[in-house]
Amino acid sequence: MNSLHHLLENNRRWSNTIKQQHPKFFETLSQQQSPEYLWIGCSDSRVPANEIVNLLPGELFVHRNVANVVVHTDLNCLSVIQFAVDVLKVKHIIVCGHYGCGGVRAALLKSRLGLIDNWLRHIQDVHQKHVALVETAGDIDAQADRLCELNVIEQVVHVCETTIIQDAWNRGSSLTVHGWIYGLKDGLIRDLHISISSVQEISDEYKRALEGISQPRS
Repeated sequence: MNSLHHLLENNRRWSNTIKQQHPKFFETLSQQQSPEYLWIGCSDSRVPANEIVNLLPGELFVHRNVANVVVHTDLNCLSVIQFAVDVLKVKHIIVCGHYGCGGVRAALLKSRLGLIDNWLRHIQDVHQKHVALVETAGDIDAQADRLCELNVIEQVVHVCETTIIQDAWNRGSSLTVHGWIYGLKDGLIRDLHISISSVQEISDEYKRALEGISQPRS
């Protein structure tokens, strides 16, 4: 029988390290969670949400799926958003994609991978919507990165269009939805300059983000 003993040992070392740095950390954490942030990111193992923003367990509520897609029929994603907004009372929702996303590249190249092709159809829809912006990005790697950026922007809008977010705004909740993208090559997050705090801001913020998408990356 193959053993995962090394992972259990890693866990013990990690727990001991946390206890040394914060003696009452787990005691406090076990009582409740009160994060201010919901992170909607990619399932890619190279993008560990808490670590790349240097937050401890309990400080970031997380939902991840292949290519960080928000679909209005995905009850898993919608349930996470609803719990985060209505129960945890998060103040910020961050949709964070990443350059070098295998799902986005597969969608761009129309690769056949199996069942997941149906999920990646959502990314192909983003590509078709912004085909000119993608094709003018450069070579295939640059096009894939551009599509990663566009996908984040579209998913931010999808979050804002959910009844969950719109109802929260109608109640006067202080809630902002942001779009970010992470670089695997340098470990840095780039703000895609789309941050939406009300229904009225959706159109202008969306246009601003698309206008900035072809600018040189900082």
